[in-house]
Amino acid sequence: MFGLSKLFSSKSVQKQPILTALAGYRSAAFAVGIDEKFIKSIESKNDKSILLHLTLPFAALSEMPKVAAFVSQQLNQAVTINASIELTEACKFKAIKHIVLIASGKGGVGKSTTAVNLAGALKAEGAKVGVLDADIYGPSIPMLLGLEGATPTAKNDKQLLPFDANGIKAQSIGFLVPSDDATVWRGPMASGALTQLLNETAWGELDYLIVDMPPGTGDIQLTMSQKVPASGTVIVTTPQDLALADAQKGIAMFNKVNVPVLGLIENMSHFLCSHCGKPNHVFGKDGAIKLAQRHGVPVLSQIPLAIDIREYSEQGKLIAMDNQAAVSETYADAARLIASMLYYQQPHHNSVEIVITDD
Repeated sequence: MFGLSKLFSSKSVQKQPILTALAGYRSAAFAVGIDEKFIKSIESKNDKSILLHLTLPFAALSEMPKVAAFVSQQLNQAVTINASIELTEACKFKAIKHIVLIASGKGGVGKSTTAVNLAGALKAEGAKVGVLDADIYGPSIPMLLGLEGATPTAKNDKQLLPFDANGIKAQSIGFLVPSDDATVWRGPMASGALTQLLNETAWGELDYLIVDMPPGTGDIQLTMSQKVPASGTVIVTTPQDLALADAQKGIAMFNKVNVPVLGLIENMSHFLCSHCGKPNHVFGKDGAIKLAQRHGVPVLSQIPLAIDIREYSEQGKLIAMDNQAAVSETYADAARLIASMLYYQQPHHNSVEIVITDD
């Protein structure tokens, strides 16, 4: 993707206004604008329009129409963006670039639903994504991905093949244990099973592996946090004081094991009244914002209490991958911000080659 800095001149395209416009774009994911090194090439279309070829180092494809509209307005010229995703950092585990732990201090806050929809949103943003269900005692990924009753297959005598759900690779203890049976394991045995699932699944190349952690801050969570080379964690909570108190414990645990807390997701943040359309904060208001401010981390998204989320989940579908569903944008916003933070927390020292051509 990156090479020595070299700009080719063009009579019809002036590169500096384009670079200035891209650098001036601002959003949560592109807080410092679009860097020059993201540009692969610039094409002039008969002096009437510009086609920008971008290679993004994190998942953010859905934001490109907004970027194109902004640059077009700045240049007073039609602009189209053709973008692809290519993560440049080294793999953290096998051929996996980033492992992100989705955690909660307590159960019942919608952690698993949030985890699979974040995976779906990252997939929709152009990334290669996998999901590992680490909730040994209550695996719900098979149901949420429409894979209940699926039978695992082996790649060889040492590895299992992950399941495929709309292009998302998935693995869960729920595929190995009958759904109506109870998993009665002590902490070390459960931790060992999770480590085995992670190591003995043929994940292939992934940009992001989303790990649905068990709720709480016990032995399994500590073991997973210490053994898994995670890039960061996301804490899921609701606005209720009890959930926030447990989320605080989760933040403290990850701080102790030096896993960066990327931010909070406030699930069931509010309910939109079907009559007046106004938000009703049935579980409290701004709790996650106050907790996030206390720890200097962002609130990645405030996801409403929406019947659509429940209906999609019960059908084994991901609402985050349906861009016609209004709530899908809340997951997309969080996914882009997570991807952006993972990129910008890495050291980058790459130069770039930008090719400008006339057509």
